[in-house]
Amino acid sequence: MTPSADTPRRLRKPAWAGRNYSLLTAAAFVTNLGSHGALVAAAFAVLGSGGDGGDVGLVAAARTLPLVLFLLIGGAVADRLPRHRVMVAANALNCLSQGAFAALVLLGEPRLWQMMLLTALGGTGQAFFSPAAEGMLLSSVRGEQAGRAFAVFRMAMQGAGLGGAALGGALVAVIGPGWVLAADAAAFALAGSLRSLLDVRDLPAREAGGGMLADLREGWQEFRSRPWLWGIVLQFSLANAVVAAADSVYGPLVARDHLGGAGPWGLALGFFGAGTVVGAFLMTRWKPHRLLLVGTLCVFPLALPSAALAVPVPIGALCAVMFTTGVTLEVFGVSWMTSQHPCERNLFVWLTTWYSERTGETWKVRTGPVWPASRPRKLRANSPLMTA
Repeated sequence: MTPSADTPRRLRKPAWAGRNYSLLTAAAFVTNLGSHGALVAAAFAVLGSGGDGGDVGLVAAARTLPLVLFLLIGGAVADRLPRHRVMVAANALNCLSQGAFAALVLLGEPRLWQMMLLTALGGTGQAFFSPAAEGMLLSSVRGEQAGRAFAVFRMAMQGAGLGGAALGGALVAVIGPGWVLAADAAAFALAGSLRSLLDVRDLPAREAGGGMLADLREGWQEFRSRPWLWGIVLQFSLANAVVAAADSVYGPLVARDHLGGAGPWGLALGFFGAGTVVGAFLMTRWKPHRLLLVGTLCVFPLALPSAALAVPVPIGALCAVMFTTGVTLEVFGVSWMTSQHPCERNLFVWLTTWYSERTGETWKVRTGPVWPASRPRKLRANSPLMTA
């Protein structure tokens, strides 16, 4: 066999990695690269403007109301309008809101209400984007290799999160949070451009549903009729609440008070991202016979980061904890996505996402404002108990 004949075979993409899948993966990589850096930047922008732990919690939780109010509606919209157009419109809104946030930080001292308003706009965009993105990804993969395809997708996504968190923390420490937020706005613009190239001509036509309320009622009935489904959703909702509080409120505050600021916290988030990449790679090679059992057991280690922050442990130990948690979280994520793959309509996706997001965002609202008025170490120590 000649080298020229062997080369195309080596470069050939897997059968499941079609045009839409490749575009969705590239766009998710770009978006996560910017968003994970912006997660660090937003917290330190609030602290840098004179805010305290309560203000960090309020800005992080400003996404709550639009996310809770519009995520179900976003799922119904994604079942009616072309999903790629919904995704592009949501990316445009996120680009504008993050760009305005960056401008406020760079040009002067941003006010709390301004940061909350812009974050709320970002939450609105996310509420419409998430159901459309989930449905588009599920429809872009066919056949028995769906589990591997989802694992590779999440590996690319989490790899970007790894780079974004580490780079974002370093850049915040060097050039300030404003430029990191500006980079996130640019990332949303690029991701929206990639998603506008999606080809939906070969996608199967979706069955026409009833009214929006009828679809919501149908989705709820399907959800409540499956104990395994709502049991896992309830479990992960509580875990998501604790992780959301640790990432958005506890982590930046502990980093500021005990670890040395944005740089060490960005490093810890980078190790978490590295763990998710390893977990996704593991799932490209391993398909458990009992997907949901393995995934559910992998939720329990999510108690570790909050426990580490409660001590707090040195940065090296925290990085090890974050890495381990990232691995187990990604095993759950791939298992959960693979188990939903046969579902053509978006009913399950946005019902389960809505419930888990609602719990996590509500915990952000409660933890941020009570931080200054309570004993922070005691508050952090209760979080791992809730997860377990």
